[in-house]
Amino acid sequence: MISYIFRRLLLTIPVLFGITVITFLVMHLSPGKPTDVLTDMNQKITADAKQRLTTIYGLDKPVHIQYFLWLKRLVKFDFGKSFKDDRPVIKKIAERLPATLLLNFLSIIFIFAIAIPIGVISSVKKDTVFDKITTVTVFFGFSVPTFWLAILLMIFFGLHLGWLPVSGFRSINFDELTFLEKFTDIAKHLVLPVFVSAFTGIAGLSRYTKSAMLEVLHQDYIRTARAKGLPESTVIFKHALRNALIPVVTIVGLTIPDLIGGSFIFETIFAWPGMGRLGYEAIMSRDYPVIMAVGTIVAILTLLGNLIADITYAYVDPRIRYR
Repeated sequence: MISYIFRRLLLTIPVLFGITVITFLVMHLSPGKPTDVLTDMNQKITADAKQRLTTIYGLDKPVHIQYFLWLKRLVKFDFGKSFKDDRPVIKKIAERLPATLLLNFLSIIFIFAIAIPIGVISSVKKDTVFDKITTVTVFFGFSVPTFWLAILLMIFFGLHLGWLPVSGFRSINFDELTFLEKFTDIAKHLVLPVFVSAFTGIAGLSRYTKSAMLEVLHQDYIRTARAKGLPESTVIFKHALRNALIPVVTIVGLTIPDLIGGSFIFETIFAWPGMGRLGYEAIMSRDYPVIMAVGTIVAILTLLGNLIADITYAYVDPRIRYR
């Protein structure tokens, strides 16, 4: 297992290199430059001043030279300084990353806590009213645009009912609250972003769980377990569910990238102070160092998520051993 993990980590290096190359090229091929964003709104900026900015940022060099200079800094864990406010990018990432990790961690827990029980119950109670209701709900979850759902929930629960805040991580008077009130305030701010972030994941994972369970429940060893007189709960949760989780674990590797990628949308809509919103703001302002830093960290988290999904195979199914 250790040798397998080591080999997988080595393989992530060329993959990560390819991702950074593509991101860098797409970033430079997109219309607009950082100097345009900084100077176009200021009529006093002369052409010479704009050229000096281009030289200061190193944008006058060929693209491949710019990339290798960036890569040289990356080896030293230096993402450079932001074009927007001249702050070190690593500090801006450190401020935003915890909020993104919190949002995605809670979303994953919510997805598994809801989707797997729904999938199991739907497979056991196939063609019942519960199964039909969950099927309709799942199709709705697949088809509805998440940004549209987020706006509807903000209008309904935030504006009409006034139950939940619609933006930010905490209230304006947060520092004046007691510890319990601070915890409640953050929890309220988390409800809508976590729900919207997890909604599509719940729909997908519950269907995968149901399909895997239906396939397992028709196996001979399940019939044998029932013939021996084992309780139905033991048959379902001890014998069937563990084997049904094998294909479901594959979805873990796909869920994590979806959540991280979707955080760009959710964090922008809910004004969540996370890395996704930072990346969106950097794209809008053509802040190249921040764009590359966010893209690299998202790629690393995605690759690690896929690796974790592969490793969990061995724990879900003891027959699987990596050599």
